[in-house]
Amino acid sequence: MPAGTLYRGREGMWSWVAHRVTGVLIFFFLFVHVLDTALVRVSPDAYDKVVATYKTPIVALLEYGLVAAILFHALNGLRVIAVDFWSNGPRHQKTMLWTVVGLWLVLMIGALYPVLGHAVREVFGS
Repeated sequence: MPAGTLYRGREGMWSWVAHRVTGVLIFFFLFVHVLDTALVRVSPDAYDKVVATYKTPIVALLEYGLVAAILFHALNGLRVIAVDFWSNGPRHQKTMLWTVVGLWLVLMIGALYPVLGHAVREVFGS
């Protein structure tokens, strides 16, 4: 353990950090989403232009990142609930974390085509 710190740098600390970071990213997305949706009442033409920019391959990658953040945050949140409310939770939290990571990876692989399929077709042709 580094001098002057309580952090050990193990899985628990990194899952805690990832949970906070994904929460902030999701909040930021929701904030921007509310703003751009409110734009439709102010100027429908401006709204249409903003929405058109969302159909680019770069934004598709950002959407995939959003899916990654939401999935990890949700799965890790369920793990945190299990640790808090299941009497054997603290004993099994490391196993549950690796289960969350494995499930997250499987779901992210499954999300590749639905989220990035249109971007790949746009870049490389249909």
